[in-house]
This record gives sequence, structure tokens and C-alpha cells, in this order.
Amino acid sequence: MSDARSITVLDLGLGNLHSVLGALRRVGASPRVGSSAEDIANAERLLVPGQGGFAAGARALTPVRREALRSHLDSGRPYLGICLGMQLLFEGSEEAPGAEGLGYFAGRCVRFDETRAPRIPHMAWTPIDGDHPFVEAGAYFYFVHSYHCVPDDAALTVARADYGGGVCAAVARASVFACQFHPEKSQHRGAALLKRFLEVPLD
Repeated sequence: MSDARSITVLDLGLGNLHSVLGALRRVGASPRVGSSAEDIANAERLLVPGQGGFAAGARALTPVRREALRSHLDSGRPYLGICLGMQLLFEGSEEAPGAEGLGYFAGRCVRFDETRAPRIPHMAWTPIDGDHPFVEAGAYFYFVHSYHCVPDDAALTVARADYGGGVCAAVARASVFACQFHPEKSQHRGAALLKRFLEVPLD
């Protein structure tokens, strides 16, 4: 029988997982850390966090991990990507020309326009505007990033933030949700998002 609290957090070796695991436990989850293709294949709910550069993230996506991640994304099982875990869903990034993301979503990550952004990186609590059950329009979330995703399909964007212009803050399609902000660092708003992710029905 499936455990509604069970969630696998993928460790790609990109940053400390402590804050993510702590946030999940505070909302009643029973997180497990995994790193192998087998761990991905066995995950009912999968959370992919990440800090650091796109190049390092792309290198961490070994061929077997790529295949397992694509299978999970295609399966309809819930996926939550945070920060780099969102960016890696796309084809590539200006940060690392030639480095390949998963290409699950068409589009790329681009650097903030230095003539428009107040400062780079965008490191601040920022309100979002959007329409998705996981997020509330007007709620503040915590962002830390210098690059942002630009989906080819505008319909993928379910939340935006204003930082020298409109920026994609979250994307979603079916059971896949990914956000540029950090719910694990966003206090009660982030906790609410994580709880809603845990409530997504498992087939």
C-alpha cells in the first residue's frame, strides 16, 4: 500500500539537502534520500532540489539517471523540482553553453538583463502572481538565482515574479510542478506548497 507521506529526494551532489529534508519532515512527510536510477524508478513522489551551476547539474545527469528521470516524468507520478531542479527540465542554459538539460520542456534558461534587474543575483523575498493549486497569488517566496527559465510554451508558466520585468517563477504540466523559488526557505507559504504536493493522489 502506498504511503501518502513517502517522498524521495534526489541527491545529485549539488548542495546541502538538510533544509529540504527538514521542511518535509515539518509538514509530516517521511522523506528518503536517493541518488541512483533505481531510487528514481522506485519513487512514487520525487523531489529534485539543487543549488549551484547548470553545468554541474547537467554532469550529474548521467545517462541512466536521465533515462530514469524521463520515465518518472512520463509516468504521471508527482515530480517537484526546486531551483536547479526546475532549470534542468529545460534544454539548456546561457550559464553553460553546450551543457544539456533533460529537455523535458522546450526552452532555455537565460541570465537576468543587467540593465533592468535591480541587482544580480535575485536574492530576495518576492511576491508571485499566478494560478495553480500549489501557490497563492500575492504570496511571497524566497528566491536565489541569476538565471531564469523561458519556456517556449507560455502555457507552462503558472506563476511569475516581477524582477526588472516578468520572470517565470513556476511551471507545471499534469503531475509535474517546478519552481525557481525555494519553498523550503519560504516559511509558512513554502510549507503549504509542500503539503499540497504530498496531497497529490498517487495512481
